[in-house]
Amino acid sequence: MLRNKLSEAIEVLQNGSIVVYPTDTLYAFGANIYNENAVNKIFKIKKRPLDIPLPVAVPNFIEMNRIAFVNNNARVLAKHFLPGSLTLILNKKNIVPDIVTGGLNKIAIRIPNNIVALELLVNSGPLTVTSANIHGMKTQGNIKDISMQFGDDDVAVYLNYGILQGKPSTIIDVSSKEPEIIREGSIKKHDILAVI
Repeated sequence: MLRNKLSEAIEVLQNGSIVVYPTDTLYAFGANIYNENAVNKIFKIKKRPLDIPLPVAVPNFIEMNRIAFVNNNARVLAKHFLPGSLTLILNKKNIVPDIVTGGLNKIAIRIPNNIVALELLVNSGPLTVTSANIHGMKTQGNIKDISMQFGDDDVAVYLNYGILQGKPSTIIDVSSKEPEIIREGSIKKHDILAVI
Protein backbone atom coordinates (compact mmCIF):
# COMPACT_ATOMS: atom_id res chain seq x y z
CA MET A 1 0.00 0.00 0.00
CA LEU A 2 2.77 2.44 0.98
CA ARG A 3 4.63 1.53 -2.23
CA ASN A 4 1.62 2.55 -4.39
CA LYS A 5 1.20 5.73 -2.38
CA LEU A 6 4.87 6.56 -2.85
CA SER A 7 4.52 6.41 -6.65
CA GLU A 8 1.45 8.62 -6.40
CA ALA A 9 3.29 11.09 -4.14
CA ILE A 10 6.20 11.37 -6.61
CA GLU A 11 3.74 12.07 -9.42
CA VAL A 12 1.71 14.74 -7.60
CA LEU A 13 4.86 16.53 -6.41
CA GLN A 14 5.92 16.93 -10.05
CA ASN A 15 2.50 18.49 -10.72
CA GLY A 16 2.91 21.08 -7.95
CA SER A 17 0.76 19.42 -5.30
CA ILE A 18 1.54 18.94 -1.61
CA VAL A 19 2.28 15.69 0.23
CA VAL A 20 2.70 14.82 3.88
CA TYR A 21 5.61 12.44 4.36
CA PRO A 22 7.51 10.84 7.27
CA THR A 23 10.95 11.90 8.41
CA ASP A 24 13.15 10.55 11.21
CA THR A 25 11.56 13.05 13.61
CA LEU A 26 7.99 14.02 12.61
CA TYR A 27 5.66 14.19 9.61
CA ALA A 28 6.46 16.99 7.18
CA PHE A 29 4.80 18.97 4.39
CA GLY A 30 6.56 18.34 1.11
CA ALA A 31 6.52 20.62 -1.92
CA ASN A 32 8.94 20.81 -4.83
CA ILE A 33 11.21 23.73 -3.83
CA TYR A 34 11.58 24.86 -7.45
CA ASN A 35 7.81 25.28 -7.85
CA GLU A 36 7.03 28.66 -6.27
CA ASN A 37 3.26 28.12 -6.41
CA ALA A 38 3.60 24.86 -4.49
CA VAL A 39 5.87 26.48 -1.90
CA ASN A 40 3.42 29.36 -1.52
CA LYS A 41 0.64 26.83 -0.89
CA ILE A 42 2.65 25.41 2.05
CA PHE A 43 2.74 28.88 3.65
CA LYS A 44 -1.02 29.24 3.12
CA ILE A 45 -2.13 25.88 4.52
CA LYS A 46 0.23 26.19 7.51
CA LYS A 47 -0.80 29.83 8.05
CA ARG A 48 2.93 30.53 8.26
CA PRO A 49 4.30 34.07 7.73
CA LEU A 50 6.13 34.38 4.41
CA ASP A 51 9.23 35.81 6.09
CA ILE A 52 9.87 32.62 8.09
CA PRO A 53 12.07 30.38 5.90
CA LEU A 54 11.14 26.79 5.11
CA PRO A 55 13.74 24.08 5.78
CA VAL A 56 14.61 21.82 2.87
CA ALA A 57 15.26 18.07 2.70
CA VAL A 58 17.66 16.51 0.21
CA PRO A 59 18.49 12.84 -0.39
CA ASN A 60 22.29 13.14 -0.37
CA PHE A 61 25.35 15.35 -0.13
CA ILE A 62 25.51 15.87 -3.92
CA GLU A 63 22.06 17.48 -3.87
CA MET A 64 23.03 19.59 -0.85
CA ASN A 65 26.00 20.88 -2.82
CA ARG A 66 23.73 21.74 -5.75
CA ILE A 67 21.55 24.14 -3.73
CA ALA A 68 24.02 25.54 -1.17
CA PHE A 69 27.65 26.56 -0.73
CA VAL A 70 29.05 23.72 1.37
CA ASN A 71 32.11 24.50 3.48
CA ASN A 72 34.43 22.26 5.48
CA ASN A 73 32.45 22.45 8.75
CA ALA A 74 29.31 21.42 6.89
CA ARG A 75 31.15 18.53 5.22
CA VAL A 76 32.49 17.23 8.53
CA LEU A 77 29.09 17.47 10.26
CA ALA A 78 27.29 15.88 7.31
CA LYS A 79 29.73 12.97 7.31
CA HIS A 80 29.15 12.29 11.01
CA PHE A 81 25.45 12.99 11.49
CA LEU A 82 23.64 12.75 8.14
CA PRO A 83 21.32 11.15 7.27
CA GLY A 84 19.90 12.10 10.67
CA SER A 85 18.20 14.77 12.71
CA LEU A 86 20.66 17.57 12.04
CA THR A 87 19.74 20.70 10.07
CA LEU A 88 22.60 22.71 8.55
CA ILE A 89 22.17 26.39 7.71
CA LEU A 90 24.28 27.33 4.70
CA ASN A 91 24.50 30.14 2.16
CA LYS A 92 22.09 29.29 -0.64
CA LYS A 93 22.74 29.20 -4.35
CA ASN A 94 20.62 31.23 -6.79
CA ILE A 95 18.88 28.08 -8.04
CA VAL A 96 16.72 28.18 -4.87
CA PRO A 97 13.70 30.52 -5.15
CA ASP A 98 13.68 33.33 -2.56
CA ILE A 99 10.20 32.33 -1.34
CA VAL A 100 11.71 29.15 0.17
CA THR A 101 14.15 31.11 2.33
CA GLY A 102 11.91 34.05 3.23
CA GLY A 103 14.09 36.30 1.08
CA LEU A 104 17.25 35.44 3.03
CA ASN A 105 20.47 34.30 1.40
CA LYS A 106 20.72 31.31 3.76
CA ILE A 107 19.01 27.93 3.56
CA ALA A 108 18.35 25.26 6.20
CA ILE A 109 19.02 21.76 4.84
CA ARG A 110 18.78 18.23 6.20
CA ILE A 111 18.99 14.63 4.99
CA PRO A 112 16.32 12.69 6.92
CA ASN A 113 17.17 9.18 8.13
CA ASN A 114 13.92 7.60 6.93
CA ILE A 115 13.70 5.15 4.02
CA VAL A 116 10.38 6.53 2.73
CA ALA A 117 11.61 10.13 2.85
CA LEU A 118 14.88 9.24 1.12
CA GLU A 119 13.17 7.33 -1.68
CA LEU A 120 10.75 10.20 -2.17
CA LEU A 121 13.63 12.71 -2.29
CA VAL A 122 15.72 10.62 -4.71
CA ASN A 123 12.78 10.54 -7.13
CA SER A 124 11.42 14.06 -6.67
CA GLY A 125 14.43 16.23 -5.80
CA PRO A 126 14.65 18.66 -2.86
CA LEU A 127 11.44 19.15 -0.89
CA THR A 128 10.29 21.42 1.90
CA VAL A 129 10.53 19.60 5.23
CA THR A 130 8.47 21.85 7.49
CA SER A 131 6.35 20.13 10.15
CA ALA A 132 2.84 19.09 9.09
CA ASN A 133 0.85 21.40 11.35
CA ILE A 134 -0.72 24.84 11.59
CA HIS A 135 2.07 27.32 12.36
CA GLY A 136 2.68 27.57 16.10
CA MET A 137 0.62 24.48 16.96
CA LYS A 138 1.84 21.07 18.12
CA THR A 139 2.66 18.58 15.36
CA GLN A 140 0.53 15.47 15.68
CA GLY A 141 2.30 12.11 15.49
CA ASN A 142 -0.15 10.27 13.26
CA ILE A 143 -1.70 10.82 9.85
CA LYS A 144 -5.31 10.66 11.08
CA ASP A 145 -4.88 13.61 13.45
CA ILE A 146 -2.81 15.57 10.92
CA SER A 147 -5.34 15.12 8.10
CA MET A 148 -8.19 16.37 10.30
CA GLN A 149 -6.54 19.82 10.44
CA PHE A 150 -6.52 20.32 6.68
CA GLY A 151 -8.98 20.35 3.80
CA ASP A 152 -9.18 17.78 0.99
CA ASP A 153 -7.69 20.29 -1.44
CA ASP A 154 -4.72 21.11 0.79
CA VAL A 155 -2.82 17.81 0.66
CA ALA A 156 -2.84 15.46 -2.33
CA VAL A 157 -1.17 12.42 -0.68
CA TYR A 158 -0.49 11.35 2.90
CA LEU A 159 2.30 8.77 3.35
CA ASN A 160 1.42 6.85 6.50
CA TYR A 161 4.43 5.49 8.35
CA GLY A 162 2.74 4.86 11.69
CA ILE A 163 3.21 7.00 14.79
CA LEU A 164 6.14 9.44 14.73
CA GLN A 165 7.15 11.19 17.94
CA GLY A 166 10.80 12.04 17.35
CA LYS A 167 12.56 15.03 18.89
CA PRO A 168 13.06 18.00 16.55
CA SER A 169 16.37 18.19 14.71
CA THR A 170 19.37 20.10 16.02
CA ILE A 171 19.94 23.24 13.95
CA ILE A 172 23.45 24.59 13.43
CA ASP A 173 24.42 27.62 11.36
CA VAL A 174 27.59 26.80 9.45
CA SER A 175 27.23 29.60 6.90
CA SER A 176 30.19 31.53 8.33
CA LYS A 177 33.55 30.60 9.84
CA GLU A 178 32.28 30.10 13.39
CA PRO A 179 29.49 27.48 13.65
CA GLU A 180 26.54 28.50 15.84
CA ILE A 181 24.03 26.12 17.39
CA ILE A 182 20.59 27.67 16.85
CA ARG A 183 18.53 24.87 18.44
CA GLU A 184 19.69 21.85 20.39
CA GLY A 185 17.51 18.88 19.46
CA SER A 186 18.18 15.17 19.47
CA ILE A 187 21.88 15.66 18.66
CA LYS A 188 23.53 17.25 21.67
CA LYS A 189 25.86 20.25 21.71
CA HIS A 190 28.79 18.26 23.13
CA ASP A 191 28.50 15.71 20.29
CA ILE A 192 28.69 18.50 17.71
CA LEU A 193 31.62 20.22 19.44
CA ALA A 194 33.47 16.90 19.58
CA VAL A 195 33.29 16.68 15.81
CA ILE A 196 34.17 20.27 14.87
